[in-house]
Amino acid sequence: MADTNFVDYVKIFCKSGNGGPGSTHLRREKSEPKGGPDGGDGGRGGHIILRGNAQMWTLLHLKYRKHVFAGHGGSGGKQCSSGADGEDVILDVPLGTLAKDAETGEFLFEITQDGESHILVPGGRGGLGNTHFKSPTQQTPRFAQPGEELIEGYYTLELKILADVGLVGFPSAGKSTLLSVVSAAKPKIADYPFTTLVPNLGIVSYRDNQSFVMADIPGIIEGAHEGKGLGLRFLRHIERNSMLLFMVPADAKDYRKEFFILMNELEKYNPELLDKERFLVISKSDFLDEELKTEISEVLKDIPHQFISSITGEGILGLKDKIWQILNK
Repeated sequence: MADTNFVDYVKIFCKSGNGGPGSTHLRREKSEPKGGPDGGDGGRGGHIILRGNAQMWTLLHLKYRKHVFAGHGGSGGKQCSSGADGEDVILDVPLGTLAKDAETGEFLFEITQDGESHILVPGGRGGLGNTHFKSPTQQTPRFAQPGEELIEGYYTLELKILADVGLVGFPSAGKSTLLSVVSAAKPKIADYPFTTLVPNLGIVSYRDNQSFVMADIPGIIEGAHEGKGLGLRFLRHIERNSMLLFMVPADAKDYRKEFFILMNELEKYNPELLDKERFLVISKSDFLDEELKTEISEVLKDIPHQFISSITGEGILGLKDKIWQILNK
């Protein structure tokens, strides 16, 4: 996915529709010149609705749509006819989208299923016609309810990537290279930090025509939970992954230290992330001989790990087996 096309946060101004007023009509016909009330109800104001769409992966289509207005409900009519409901506005969003009130920060709902829909801003209810107010003591009410007023305000939509496996590591740890090798994804790859500026998704083929989804998350640096580097903007994408695949390159100075710095950043951002299944891979291991691998394994003996090389293919099949085993516990 192109850097410029991936948008995971938008703020939009929404205005639902007014409810239509009820009618105060009195029945007047040649055969019945003094008929009773027959005013119909007003129509409901239009809702603004969010609907999940599994074919979408970005909020780009809403980035420049700053104002969203629904239609107003119609007025009630004679002969107890109800007014037309206001036109709803349905906004398709990717799975993993959270809706919040921009003013209060209140969480409203999240969209996780294809076709799932929730009302973001409800339209006003239509007013009752005068037929509802007829009584033995008031047989010709000449009043009706007005429709409820619309609701307007600012709302934020945040996207959290939904994936089976999230790649976690410092910049230039080899995350993008691994994703490009095990899937058809084509992330930007270079030998400088922060090559990846947006999450990339890839479908990894496994045995017997099975597959799982892997997400390459932009690199984390120490202090990311405080907003350093790409910080908080992308840490939230890690929350939706079933398991976390930590990556430390073979040329790292201290494998344990790097692993626990990453763990510490996740814990400070959201302690619940440590409840996820996790596994460590030492990437770029084609630089290592067997003696060095043995020494590193001894250092990491209490941490489940595996050596891989995305260039030579070393350990890739075994890594897929391990991921599948963890995902299907």
